[in-house]
Amino acid sequence: MKKTIILFLISLFTLQSCSVNSEIVYHKDAASSSITDIDTREFMSEMMAMTPDSLKQKEFSEMDKLPTAWTSMYDLAKQEGKLKTENPDSIRIMKKVFMKSMKEEQKLAGFSFKMDHFTAEDYQVLKNFTKTEKIPLDQNIYNHWDGKTLTINTDNFNLKSIEEAIKTKSSKEESEKIAGMMVMFFKKIGTTIKFESPIKSISGKHDWVKQIDDHSIRIDYDLKAIYDQDTKLKNADKKIIIVTE
Repeated sequence: MKKTIILFLISLFTLQSCSVNSEIVYHKDAASSSITDIDTREFMSEMMAMTPDSLKQKEFSEMDKLPTAWTSMYDLAKQEGKLKTENPDSIRIMKKVFMKSMKEEQKLAGFSFKMDHFTAEDYQVLKNFTKTEKIPLDQNIYNHWDGKTLTINTDNFNLKSIEEAIKTKSSKEESEKIAGMMVMFFKKIGTTIKFESPIKSISGKHDWVKQIDDHSIRIDYDLKAIYDQDTKLKNADKKIIIVTE
């Protein structure tokens, strides 16, 4: 599975035609769940048009084999005969991270990654796990949540997980070039954060963060500002603290 996902991620960095949208739900029991959707409809249409018919089967057959129903990383690794670990913590995490491909009119339209009811302990194990297994997860999942208060570290407003995935298959020079040009390759990236309980107060401000309703906020990334150090934000607090009822 790792090879398939990495090949997909590398292929993304050719055209400005992909969107990434995440949703994180914070539960009252101090756990959280998340889903990340990567929309590749325009990308795949453009790539198919650019690829000679004689090469289409070879170039896209591996992606077509990915499941269209939610499948855990553990089951995918077992199916491919590539389960490399016997560590019980790693296996537990692999069983809680799911992925699937999405199709539209029998054509690949995107990919989704889901994490089901993760605790603070789970996230710590996940950090260790993703040191070797690179997954395009939203960095905001690592913000601290205790069941009532969420502390957002705005340093997590980045594309680190995608960059790290690319570096595993690229030379240092190539990965630096790609990281520096990522603003050119995506149309839109954003995260919606939802709470089971109503929001009571919000401390701290950031240009990319706005409250949508009593239960949710939205983070829309300014991709140019991420990589352009000369870009100045009006509001850029390092911490945003959200207290729920």
